[in-house]
Amino acid sequence: MTSATSRSDTTAESTPNSVSPGHSGPRPKPAPPTGTPVRVTGAQSLVRSLEAIGVEAVFGIPGGTILPAYDPLLDSTKVRHVLVRHEQGAGHAATGYAQATGKVGVCMATSGPGATNLVTPLADAYMDSVPVVAITGQQTRALIGSDAFQEADICGITMPITKHNFLVTDPADIPRVITEAFHLASTGRPGPVLVDIPKDVLQETTSFAWPPEVRLPGYRPTLRPHGKQVREAARLIRQAERPVLYVGGGVLKARASKQLRELAELTGIPVVTTLMARGAFPDSHPQHLGMPGMHGSVAAVAAMQRADLLVALGARFDDRVTGRLDTFAPEATVVHADIDPAEISKNRKADVPIVGDCAEIITELIAAVKVEAANGETEDLSGWWAQLDSWRKTFPAGYEWPSDGTLAPQYVIERIGQLVGPDAIYTAGVGQHQMWAAQFIKYEKPRTWINSGGLGTMGYAVPAAMGAKLGQPDTQVWAIDGDGCFQMTNQELATCAIEGLPIKVAVINNGNLGMVRQWQNLFYSERYSNTDLGTHKHRIPDFALLAEALGCAGLRCETRDGVDDVIRRAMEINDRPVVIDFVVGKDAQVWPMVAAGTSNDEIMAARGIRPLFDDDEVSQ
Repeated sequence: MTSATSRSDTTAESTPNSVSPGHSGPRPKPAPPTGTPVRVTGAQSLVRSLEAIGVEAVFGIPGGTILPAYDPLLDSTKVRHVLVRHEQGAGHAATGYAQATGKVGVCMATSGPGATNLVTPLADAYMDSVPVVAITGQQTRALIGSDAFQEADICGITMPITKHNFLVTDPADIPRVITEAFHLASTGRPGPVLVDIPKDVLQETTSFAWPPEVRLPGYRPTLRPHGKQVREAARLIRQAERPVLYVGGGVLKARASKQLRELAELTGIPVVTTLMARGAFPDSHPQHLGMPGMHGSVAAVAAMQRADLLVALGARFDDRVTGRLDTFAPEATVVHADIDPAEISKNRKADVPIVGDCAEIITELIAAVKVEAANGETEDLSGWWAQLDSWRKTFPAGYEWPSDGTLAPQYVIERIGQLVGPDAIYTAGVGQHQMWAAQFIKYEKPRTWINSGGLGTMGYAVPAAMGAKLGQPDTQVWAIDGDGCFQMTNQELATCAIEGLPIKVAVINNGNLGMVRQWQNLFYSERYSNTDLGTHKHRIPDFALLAEALGCAGLRCETRDGVDDVIRRAMEINDRPVVIDFVVGKDAQVWPMVAAGTSNDEIMAARGIRPLFDDDEVSQ
């Protein structure tokens, strides 16, 4: 067995018998196998294991070494297989499914190029802590290491980008390995796990019994926080004059949004939600300052810079949030709460480290804050809120219409959010459209914003929307995509059309690689090297016609007056996917902005406008 365990907190033996995330309290030992063993092939054992563990869908493409698994999969009445057009689409669809449902997403590929095409989505899931299990075929055991046809050491290749991986060399191990893979993917800090199975292992006859005996020596993620550290955090909260709750994606993974709101309202502390935490705290809540970081709101960035206490919950002090690290929040004491001990003090030293599940931590923190409040007066935050409100008033979210009369992309995305509403799920690729979707759509609920945060993967939106729609079929799913991202994975629209997954895709077509062009404009003297895609000048491809060719409804909008009408038309079409080609201005830019490698104090509210974060006033 080959394994990589970069995110496994391994302190004592644990033998869990459940794979659902968000465990708390002591873990019961699993029951010994009770079913009467039956003789099956390794492939049948794999499919039966997937059925027994509750898998609803597998996204994949068959090929030589995984083909034995596809034969019994055809007979399964419990597991739906979605035949994608590219393995990258399978991986991102599994991620979108997992993000939308909170369950483990599953993808499958053959050996060699099939497996290596999963590398990008696995790296993406690893960076964003998404529970995914990838099952790959491998060359027969006798040929491993001989450079056989379509052989690749996928375990070695993915070791740095999976939470754990397995090479199964005995078909009798398949039920146990599948159970362990799902448990590892979904517990502690979630992440992707790969299971590589040689073809002859799938073909060999073995015994199948369920449930299997699980062997995970040393794997026991810390869920309950240390009481002393929680009490110290509560004491600091009571004494702080300029506190901020810095909320990351770990709050969503822990299903702790309700607890977060209770803590925020109990303390009156302002809340910022990172790109991966949008929806963890309602945008409409008066205590929400918005998203921090490179393209965050001025109020959120300024609040963190001037805070005397940062309470980081499920966040990792990413460089896109901190800017130049040695200038980040210079006066702040840091309480850092995370389920992964490796994240504590990795980038910013934690004054009070708390390891545990965010739901458990916040629940205990609420109780400790109440005790602190009963024992002494808390600081008056009215002065702090006056400053925060001043920043919010002076630097609200906004945009300018292009001077040439073209359509403003921000307006398009804003209107989608307003007309479609907060009950929908929104996915995005990476770039300008991703930032505008994070800024101008209002997120009120958890698991309604799905994007590629850590890896920044172009081509993510369409397959992720496909997976989200399969997982939440009664929810409207919109992919906000750019014309660059869309051209990487739009073939999965054919999958959506055939599989009956009527997603909506809004292509923000500005004719170029927008975020790269913005950097060329700002930092490369407007030398636009190789960023013009030709989708404006030549209309190659014609996205509306392409959509029709892929079995979708193709629509186009180029004027402000047509935006609402085309969105409503898209919402009325539910028998097939819809693609709207929004032809927008080519020079729109994302603001605010903290340039890479600079201090958050140097945030630009717009081009040439830099807020000055004085303690007593905001000036321009």
